[in-house]
Formats: sequence, structure tokens, C-alpha cells
Amino acid sequence: MQPILRWAGSKRKLLPKLTPFWGTAYDRYIEPFAGSAALFFSIQPPRAILNDINGELIFALKQIRRSPRDVYKAASGQAPSRENYYRLRAIPPPSLNRIDRAARFVFLNRYCFNGLYRTNESGTFNVPFASSKTGGLPSMEQFLSAAALLRRATLRSEDFEDVLHGQVRKGDFVYMDPPYAVGNRRVFRQYGPQTFGIDDLRRLGTALKEIDRRGAHFLVSYAYCREGLAALSSWRVFRVYTQRNIAGFALHRGRAAELLATNLESPIHIGSIESL
Repeated sequence: MQPILRWAGSKRKLLPKLTPFWGTAYDRYIEPFAGSAALFFSIQPPRAILNDINGELIFALKQIRRSPRDVYKAASGQAPSRENYYRLRAIPPPSLNRIDRAARFVFLNRYCFNGLYRTNESGTFNVPFASSKTGGLPSMEQFLSAAALLRRATLRSEDFEDVLHGQVRKGDFVYMDPPYAVGNRRVFRQYGPQTFGIDDLRRLGTALKEIDRRGAHFLVSYAYCREGLAALSSWRVFRVYTQRNIAGFALHRGRAAELLATNLESPIHIGSIESL
């Protein structure tokens, strides 16, 4: 199943490399940086925890899970025009009822530039309208299917470290796709001015040791860069290639290398993957 939301930096194109790491022996799937949760929707685990620091994203997913028909009707009733996009973008989300608030998020996500989520210093969503190539809204059937899968998941909006230390236990599978902190520059997946930096990458590295100590398995995907290599070098690290589709930011369009790091010991046969 495809994710219901567009998301800058989504690992949808990398799914053939990611899905073999998941196995039915795991008790639960945990994703601390959910975004569009492409891997979750692909593998469809029986139980999951999906977390993201983006509270508006988690709010929207909760409403889709609870009332998929209503959210779909509210979102599809909006004209997909530039004028309507900026009208909705200017509305403060807390001023709307829960259905309209979730529908606003879905609509803006669909028609914004490249599925990017970015805010200004005051926390206001400020991504421009995309004039083409966004496609239409997901269908009612896609909303219903997404809602059914989301009912398998606990949805949270916390710091990733709180989720990892508070929730992970033996038998879990944890997938992490954090925002890129390359030389502490802001890159295209950042939510706000100072969302994820080198210090956070170090926190993630420490958390991986705790996940391993508890007897859980993890998979991390990250930019192929010296910061990523330094943070993940204690584990089995692979290099894979994917297509990036966002230009005009720190990471450009084209074929790009990414890192995969895991504490799994058994060899995994997934095609074109390079062990480091």
C-alpha cells in the first residue's frame, strides 16, 4: 500500500531495499520519525508505534484513523487552486474543528511544493503552492485502507529519544529515518529553523546502543556523509542508491547514496547493496 501523504525525503523509492529487513518474528514495529510512514504502509505490521515531532501530522493521522470518510469529504471539497491553497494556508489550524483541521493538512500536503513540510520562526507552515505534478487527492478507498492500517498503530508526537527510551523492548523492530543534519546545515526535510542537528545525531547514536542492549533490532537510513558514517560506524553499515527529487535545497535532484545501518547479524539478500 502506498502512503496517503506525500513527504519530502520519503523512502518510497528505497522500499525494495528496506522491506527485507522486516520479519514476522518481530512483536512490534516502531518508527520514531514517521513522516509519511512509507515502510509501515508497505509491510503492514500487526502492531506499531508511529511517532513524529510534527504535531500537525500526527493530529491529521489520528483523524484519518478515526473518521476517514469525513476527512476525505472535507479535503476533496476544496478547490485545488492557488488562491484556495493560500487561503487555507493562512488559517491557524487550532481555529478549525478536528475534521477541517485534518483536511487542511491533507490538502496542503497534496498541493504544496514537493510534499515539503517547513515552518517559519513562529511555527507557521510556509511552503509555496505547487503549480503541477502533485496528482490528485487520494481516493476514498485509500483513506479507508489507511485508516484500517492506522488502527494497528499507537500514534505519538514526542521527541524521538523519549519514544526510544520509553517504548522499545525486546522483540521490537525499530526503523529510523531522521532528518539530515549535514554539517549542521538546514536541509530540505527540516520542519523548522532548528529541528535536527549534529547534537541530535549524537543522541541518536547513543539511543542505538540502548536499543541493542534491550534485545530489539533496528534499521537506520541516513545520508551518505561523514556525520552519518561517524554516528553509525559501530554497526553493520551498507551503502545504497536512491533517486532524490527535490532541487533548490542542500541535497539536489538525481541519484544519491544513502547509508543503511543495522544491528542485525544475519546476512540479508536485497540485491544492489554495498557493505562498508
